Amino acid sequence: MSIYRAAADALERGESAALITIVATGGSTPQRVGAKMLAYADGRTAGTIGGGCYEHDALGKAREAIRLGRPELVHYTLNDDLAADSGLICGGQMDVYIEPLVPASHLYLVGAGHVAHELARVAETVGFQLHVLDDRAKFASEERFPGAEVVVDDIPQWLSDAALPPSAYVVVVTRGHRYDLDAMRALVGRETRYLGLIGSRAKVHKIFEALRAEGVPAEQLDRVHAPIGLDIGAVSPAEIAVSIAAELIAARSGRLAEPHVAGATMKART
Repeated sequence: MSIYRAAADALERGESAALITIVATGGSTPQRVGAKMLAYADGRTAGTIGGGCYEHDALGKAREAIRLGRPELVHYTLNDDLAADSGLICGGQMDVYIEPLVPASHLYLVGAGHVAHELARVAETVGFQLHVLDDRAKFASEERFPGAEVVVDDIPQWLSDAALPPSAYVVVVTRGHRYDLDAMRALVGRETRYLGLIGSRAKVHKIFEALRAEGVPAEQLDRVHAPIGLDIGAVSPAEIAVSIAAELIAARSGRLAEPHVAGATMKART
């Protein structure tokens, strides 16, 4: 399979990867300009740029590029300590361009109330592909969410059965504590690019305590962004939607490396 086909297949699956390409060489190098390899977020690879410690170093930088969503141009001198460690002392130099390949930004809104309605309007304008889930047909409708995939179904059951891509952005904004807890039970152990939960600090604390009591590992809870949204003093559903959209953009651009507890206490419900 060609590198380009492998890259296209990864993106179709919703899987992030990085394309590593030799873009310039000087002197003796193990590979020529144009040699490529594909690095997946889980460590798998396809192709090679020549092997050795410099390839290992490039793979590490590729995983970081995938995490941050930022490309990098790296220069290697093949008679330095890095190359000497592997025995590949070719005496040349090469530049390697590492380009993260980011799948389409699929945003899943779990809950279709007022905040979700406002967030959908904002998120669509900045390139997110929308999926809306609620068990209330009155709220989850194509009229309220034009252009989105709208699902009316039992929330925890649908989430448990759905094949969410690992690149998915998921926002839990249901109409109440019990529904948020049910949704989080189905989501917290899943691999997603972003998982956020709306609510006051007190409500978030109660939900986290309930999940801990059920045996959910701390590392799974640590990746949840809650309370959701950047601290901009948001109060109304429209303002909260803007704060959430800003956080989603930051996550997509690699500017939100770690989950955080937002400063704003967001009590708005659907």
